[in-house]
Amino acid sequence: MLVAGLSLLAAAWSSSAATATTKRTEHATFLRSLGHPVQVGSTVPANGDVNPYGVTVVATTSGLLTAGDVLVSNFNNKGNVQGTGTTIVEVSPSGTVTPFATIPTLPAGQCPGGVGLSTALGLLPGGWVVVGSLPTSAGGALPSGHPVGCLIVLNNQGQVAETWTNPDIVGPWDMAVQTSGNTAALFVSNALGGNTATKHGVPVAGMCTVVRLNVTLGSVNAPPQLSGTTVVGRDFPWVANKTALVLAPTGLALGKNGTLYVDNTQTNSVSAIPEALTRTSAVTATHSMISKGGALNAPLGLTAVPNGDLIVVNGNDGNAIELSTSGRQLGTRTLVKGGAGDLFGLAPTPSGTGLYFVNDGTNALDVANPR
Repeated sequence: MLVAGLSLLAAAWSSSAATATTKRTEHATFLRSLGHPVQVGSTVPANGDVNPYGVTVVATTSGLLTAGDVLVSNFNNKGNVQGTGTTIVEVSPSGTVTPFATIPTLPAGQCPGGVGLSTALGLLPGGWVVVGSLPTSAGGALPSGHPVGCLIVLNNQGQVAETWTNPDIVGPWDMAVQTSGNTAALFVSNALGGNTATKHGVPVAGMCTVVRLNVTLGSVNAPPQLSGTTVVGRDFPWVANKTALVLAPTGLALGKNGTLYVDNTQTNSVSAIPEALTRTSAVTATHSMISKGGALNAPLGLTAVPNGDLIVVNGNDGNAIELSTSGRQLGTRTLVKGGAGDLFGLAPTPSGTGLYFVNDGTNALDVANPR
């Protein structure tokens, strides 16, 4: 009886294991469904800005914004100096490119260090656009002030309405947005701060944070108001890098489960911050890590896709990696062959079946649609 019982148990375990294996094999990964990427349109405006970084898709027509178009922020000027880009362009699905905003300067004190538009780019109801600034000093060197940078709020005509700056905003690098009624939560990854090393007085390494900005939404004509900031993630290492300017926590994506996912370029890892919309304390980068190494190779942009998975793009090889929300690496897809340094911001297409991403090598917006 014991032998028979063990045999039945073994058979049941074998069947269960086979079912689990089948489920893993049959997981319909988003990347596997995509066809070959194609260029949508150039992201270079009239002033010659290059190095497209931020990507956000327009959901509702408002002012200069047309539903279905894509906004792209530029990080470099025409001389290719990092942290000096001042433009946001609007790209239609057919490839028509129009200028949305140019922000060459801001009044003194409104944005410490000046203007250098980063990947932190998002939209709020009413056509309010929020973009991060991580400016550099002469020659593209990291700034020495603290805090440095800001978030710039633009109306639907591309005009600056206000700026947000406080000690919790230190080199905003990427952004994820969640709106609910008359409030919004903006999550921002900081690329600077917590300095632990300097060179000639300029910070070159440190520990930075991820913050939640609580925002109150007003009427169509009243700009959103920053009501408070909360540090939700801390001790994310950053280091200066000649090629990439800084290696730091970059990509952010808010999952359907309320968890905020963060990738860190320097540590080749992805972290998860649970209860990000409501938490009042910060988790550490080490304790929140869910995936490290493997296909991750200097991860930069990060987005969530409709099947619930996460898509990360690498800075070192032009590849995209699909991860489950538990951190399991499900598959890899080359978006730009030999594309080291080419990938940054990305977002699903409005249908949820394709993927928009910037190609820094060609200064263009590309898309991979379903096969």
